Amino acid sequence: MKALRCRVCEKEYPALGIGICASCFGPLEPVYDWDALERTVSRETIEAGPQSLWRYAPLLPVAPPADASAGPGWTPLVPAPRLARELGVGEVLLKLDHTNPTHSFKDRVVAVAAAKARELGATTLACASTGNLANAVAARAAADGLAAVVLCASTVEPEKLLATMVYGATVYGVRGSYDDCSRLAVELAGETDWAFVNVNLRAYYAEGSKTLAFEIAEQLGWEAPDAVVAPIASGAMFTKLWQGFEQFRRLGLTDGPRPRLYGGQGAGCSPVALAFAEDTRVSPVRPNTRAHSLAIGNPADGDLAVATARASGGAIHAVPEDDIGENIALLAETAGVFGETAPGVTVGALRAAAASGAIGPRDRVVVLVTATGLKTPQAVPARSSVIEIEPNADAVLARSRVAA
Repeated sequence: MKALRCRVCEKEYPALGIGICASCFGPLEPVYDWDALERTVSRETIEAGPQSLWRYAPLLPVAPPADASAGPGWTPLVPAPRLARELGVGEVLLKLDHTNPTHSFKDRVVAVAAAKARELGATTLACASTGNLANAVAARAAADGLAAVVLCASTVEPEKLLATMVYGATVYGVRGSYDDCSRLAVELAGETDWAFVNVNLRAYYAEGSKTLAFEIAEQLGWEAPDAVVAPIASGAMFTKLWQGFEQFRRLGLTDGPRPRLYGGQGAGCSPVALAFAEDTRVSPVRPNTRAHSLAIGNPADGDLAVATARASGGAIHAVPEDDIGENIALLAETAGVFGETAPGVTVGALRAAAASGAIGPRDRVVVLVTATGLKTPQAVPARSSVIEIEPNADAVLARSRVAA
């Protein structure tokens, strides 16, 4: 990494904890020395690295930490043939990012941001969060011996709050939405020396999402899939997926066509899906969705997500709220994987793309499972009830729905 560059006006800045361009308020992104990377990065150098996201350290904006081998990432990519048959898709593979340390993909982005925070000498790691990021920030801060401060809406699921406070973080439940938390985080980032991972360290934080694309390509034998389906909240992860596949192609690490990217949002908070459908810029909405982890009404990278979907030949779908729980159950019953509401939306986007014929029987599709269903058990519809019996075999057989 050489510098930070504004995505809008292209002004460059030193690689410090700078959140936005001082000239036009545009977002900043890392600039890499591609000539040097082309000389030094190969399939062999990557394969020799640790089995974590830090195997891609040359393509990340910070040096790997001392515990790089214990970092997040390198999560399983597993087939889901029953789900594929159910939807009429050629092949479905699940990227199981709920196997990261705090059971969501947020461990990736926090690992990168925290490494930069340590480099800058920060003593407090902070964030505004819809829940999963809070878990990741609190856990990483505890492991690094930092204080942690979390701002989240007071309506966040209690399971996520518990899984944040257990690490000793200070948690503020804000009476408002995530967007209120985000505005408060921006204000506090200017008033304190706290390292807000998704404010003043956002340029570094977002880069962690690229490693999803890197891993998918490497795990598929240095090939890209035909399509990738992902949830959309701020839009950052969705756009960085595309960037990751592009960077591997630039370095000659993969050949062949680039994947089509399909995104999903809950219909109750779908500003990006609406902008895609109407071919307009993203307009803020007031979130009213059961997919709380995606409830960002004013997504920072929403317009870029729309452009990314179009450039890839994909689409962005608004998934009916009543379908989210059913999609969680479908994933569980056909693949043995329990995802939270975000994967419920992602499966919904896959179903919509398959129903429209955009994804079909010739396609190999990767579906991101970004967090575990144990964080949102209340979202799952009851599939059955406990059958109380006396402690003997005859009682079991008499009530059994399964042939003995």
